[in-house]
Amino acid sequence: MSFSNRPPAAGARAAGKTPVSGSTRLPSGRERRPALAALAVILILLGAAGSALIALRSGDRQDFVAISDEAIAPGHKIEKKDLARGDLAGATGGLVLWSEAEKLVDQYTTSWLYPGQFVTKENFTSQPIPPGGALVGVSLESGRAPSEPIMPGDIVRVIRVPAANQDGAVPAVLVGAAEVTGSAGAITDSKTSANTTLNVTVLVPTERSTAVAAAAAAKTLVLVKLSGGTKPEISRSTGGN
Repeated sequence: MSFSNRPPAAGARAAGKTPVSGSTRLPSGRERRPALAALAVILILLGAAGSALIALRSGDRQDFVAISDEAIAPGHKIEKKDLARGDLAGATGGLVLWSEAEKLVDQYTTSWLYPGQFVTKENFTSQPIPPGGALVGVSLESGRAPSEPIMPGDIVRVIRVPAANQDGAVPAVLVGAAEVTGSAGAITDSKTSANTTLNVTVLVPTERSTAVAAAAAAKTLVLVKLSGGTKPEISRSTGGN
């Protein structure tokens, strides 16, 4: 019996291996170039669309009147240096356009105004604070004022009520009849019925302004709307009682 030492044929060697499907060859640089070019085109188009959107939105911006560098108290006579220009886009109804800024000079503020705050015409009045009077701004939440609107010219009674932890304390009338000189917001949103905040400025006798301001800060202040024919303790028209 004889044996052969010759290596098996190439076909025999291959027969024992599992064939591999597909190719594991990496794409060449020439094959990758079209994909990279397409990606670059997509990025360029996205960038152009973003730039167009920014330009479109910036075109809707307008210049409005804002307060300059310092807070302004109620009754302050406005000077040019008190006003600054700021731009806004979107819903800006009620704000004073920068082109009308000159009309605000020499008018008087009806409430506290703060740096950077955009203003409305309701923030100003042409009438100064009368002698013996002071303007006090108060913020009121639900239950602290009537749900119906409180507008400039209305007459209200200013009452301090006990805080929740003040057992035995009784309400106190701080001002029997005060004139409302400014109003913004509402106790209840007429569209959603949600509770919001009412900001009111009232003209009160100077000697009682501190008590009114303190009660407003402590959120123990309540306003009661009186008849339109009620005479206020102090008013812009009379300058006194």
